[in-house]
Amino acid sequence: MSGILYIVSTPIGNLKDITLRAIEILKEADIVAAEDTRRTGLLLKNFEIKSKLTPYHDFNKESATQHLIRELLDGKIIALVSDAGTPGISDPGYHLIQKALENEIQVTPVPGPSSILTCLVASGLPTDSFMFLGYLPKKDKKMNEILNLINTVKTTFILFESPLRIIKTMEHLSNNIPDYRCVIGRELTKKFEEFIRGTVSEIYNELKNRKNIKGEIVLLLHK
Repeated sequence: MSGILYIVSTPIGNLKDITLRAIEILKEADIVAAEDTRRTGLLLKNFEIKSKLTPYHDFNKESATQHLIRELLDGKIIALVSDAGTPGISDPGYHLIQKALENEIQVTPVPGPSSILTCLVASGLPTDSFMFLGYLPKKDKKMNEILNLINTVKTTFILFESPLRIIKTMEHLSNNIPDYRCVIGRELTKKFEEFIRGTVSEIYNELKNRKNIKGEIVLLLHK
């Protein structure tokens, strides 16, 4: 019989947010496939987990998927983790999950932390309907397509952005949808967790005066 591919959610910052089940599965796994083995290695060390670590990221996903599928077909238990949060969202995990299902291998989620939902529920924006768009595109044409979507659909939009691009992104949004309600969640669950709430133009005016912006960023928009 083939093994099981577990999709294991890990903390997005505070290590205490890991679930008991996640620890249990990570200990039982023959292999932990990690987007960043150094980061996941620290997590495993903290919880005294000695399972074998192997890299699984955008640059090796083709060859690594073939290897991991063979291991699963041989009956191994594999735990897939991302840098942080829930695997398969804006990371290469979906590729392995898809191939596992094609090979009729059992895929089992182990739910837990998610920066998307963490920011949404604390945002104060409507939660009855939302759309996740990943990272905003860098090219103007693609960006304009996203802006047309945001202008057309009435829902809460959730996006990722890097600290290096956030001011430029907010400037672009401020030029197009300045009065939209906006929430930025930064360093969620960590020591310097911050929520910035206001209109797009208000938040842009605040951020452009900051000298240094650090940490992972979740950006929410609503008309």
